[in-house]
Amino acid sequence: MTNETLYDLRAVEKSFVKGKERITVFDQLDMSIKKGDFLAIMGPSGSGKTTLLNLLGGVDQPTGGEVWFDDARVDTLSETQLAQWRANNVGFIFQFYNLMPMLNAARNIELPLLLTNLSKKQRKKSIETALELVGLADRSKHMPSEMSGGQQQRVAIARAIISDPKLLLCDEPTGDLDRKTADEILEMLQLLNREFGKTIVMVTHDPSAAKFAKRTLHLDKGEFVEEDLVS
Repeated sequence: MTNETLYDLRAVEKSFVKGKERITVFDQLDMSIKKGDFLAIMGPSGSGKTTLLNLLGGVDQPTGGEVWFDDARVDTLSETQLAQWRANNVGFIFQFYNLMPMLNAARNIELPLLLTNLSKKQRKKSIETALELVGLADRSKHMPSEMSGGQQQRVAIARAIISDPKLLLCDEPTGDLDRKTADEILEMLQLLNREFGKTIVMVTHDPSAAKFAKRTLHLDKGEFVEEDLVS
């Protein structure tokens, strides 16, 4: 790996056993992601997009091959080590926000920090900074049910970046939003990529959303078939 490379998948294999049948998702998949990249991944249902995101996030492990992250091998880590690695390096943003309905915005954002050694005062300052960054400084006490879809996704983004991860993984982050709100969220991701150097991998079925990325990879039947670069 070069100093510029954040992620390297080398001859990765991934298969599942379903009944008596073995289903192969990836067979000898190679992929490289540079630091500061904003990558969109598109492809039909069943092409392996979500499986790839799970592998990148350490939620799932490959059946074969090697997964390298910032010069450290990830696929050999134990479950405990993997959980710690995820907490330190990866932020997740989902289509349906995955907020805790009984917690207000500030408490939802705080959740990843509860795994750290930060004091209550330090956590409070981090929450305030994250809320300001996503434009919700005046919504800290609001419950998810009191916020629009776009506001809930902003809270989810604040939660994803609160522990300053190197990598943001976004699974259809605008799939539940109208076009105007979706574009606002995508512009925020662009800001995080451009101004804060966050490496972002976004799975999307929406060509309009993919245009916000620096490049788009098309996945079909477990293989990358083409790449679009933003000029």
